[in-house]
Amino acid sequence: MILTTTENISGKSFETLGLVKGSTIQTVNAIRDIGAGLKTLVGGELTKYNDMMNKARALATKRMVEEAESMGADAIVCVRYSSASIMQSAAEVMAYGTAVKFR
Repeated sequence: MILTTTENISGKSFETLGLVKGSTIQTVNAIRDIGAGLKTLVGGELTKYNDMMNKARALATKRMVEEAESMGADAIVCVRYSSASIMQSAAEVMAYGTAVKFR
């Protein structure tokens, strides 16, 4: 499956199949959350949250691709990601784009 943030794929013509999306809500465990809270006192990167968000993006992308495959898509164009805080220490990540079929 080809994924691109652009509207076109060089050398390819295609028909639009429709919107596809994938999402997940992730959190870190309470002990890591307390540790991250303490880290804000001294500053620095919150690596456990980075790991959580990387896993969330990968899972959201996987779910988006699965939806596109079920439609018979060859690619997804205009791929975008968004995230939102759902509650303290929990975030939703959504991947979305337009499924297309090559001609």
